[in-house]
Amino acid sequence: MATKKPYLFAPKEASLGALKTISTSQFVSSDYGTILSGSDYAYSSSISADFLLENHDDSKIRALKNTLNSYRYLSNHYTFSSSYGDKSQQTMRLVSIPSIFYGSSIKKGSISCKWYVTGTLIAELQDIKRNGELIQIGPSGSNGSGSVAGVVLYNEGFLLLTGSWSLHNTYTDTFESDLTYYPPAWKYYMNTGSNGDYLTPSSSFDIEFDGLNYIQTLTMMAHAEKGELNHSNNPTYVKYDPNIKTTSTGSSFLVENSDKEIKNILKTDYIDIEPKFEKITYISQIGIYDDNKNLIAIAKLANPVRKRQTDNFIFKMKLDI
Repeated sequence: MATKKPYLFAPKEASLGALKTISTSQFVSSDYGTILSGSDYAYSSSISADFLLENHDDSKIRALKNTLNSYRYLSNHYTFSSSYGDKSQQTMRLVSIPSIFYGSSIKKGSISCKWYVTGTLIAELQDIKRNGELIQIGPSGSNGSGSVAGVVLYNEGFLLLTGSWSLHNTYTDTFESDLTYYPPAWKYYMNTGSNGDYLTPSSSFDIEFDGLNYIQTLTMMAHAEKGELNHSNNPTYVKYDPNIKTTSTGSSFLVENSDKEIKNILKTDYIDIEPKFEKITYISQIGIYDDNKNLIAIAKLANPVRKRQTDNFIFKMKLDI
């Protein structure tokens, strides 16, 4: 029996949210609570790198035109066509990172792209300005140090590397399919020859980044106002007296003794003077109820909070959804 692949699904809710593959007519005709399913997940996912030659006019880059231009307020290097070049014509390396690797977005300032030749670091890029510019930061004094070699789309997971300056004085390799030897440049980054046309055995690459995952949270406030929540049913709340029975029971009744005395726990600096009585409780947990007064959750405090009759507290609770 063949094993089915996992698939996307979402129940129809009042929020009217649905998968992109679900048509409007299909959504409207479905009852609330109906499971709306999408296509199967792939079994695996990996970072890919596409090498685009000059005048490529690649559909992937053209699809990113509006996205790139929308980030121009961060840096002019995002502009699709400017004095920095036309991205539909430039030789470049397009690195695609699936969202499964980073979640909601790539964290700004966390990207590091390194290029090694026979184990020695020859160049490194970082987004040190946190504005999407991938700037060559080292090694110190290297050719192109301080220059912008490309940009990163944090939310979409793409790196566009267009840097064309030489990164090494003597090393060359067959980075393009014409098998001509070229010096290393950022536009050749992650070229491992995996397509079988040409090999770069002396080069190795490392890319590092942190991901951000945004989680919806529900914030709730619990109020403990003055004069409230100052009584407890905990047996330790009353003063122990072996001569007084706390309750009387029979076959058809249970009566609590009205003479029970509440224990005075007010602190005093004197051992021979009884302090003035004050009702004090300690709040250690908060019950969360639904509209029908059903207990659905309990929030526990790390440390109990002392509640006097003059105290007024607000407890802030957050629930990850």
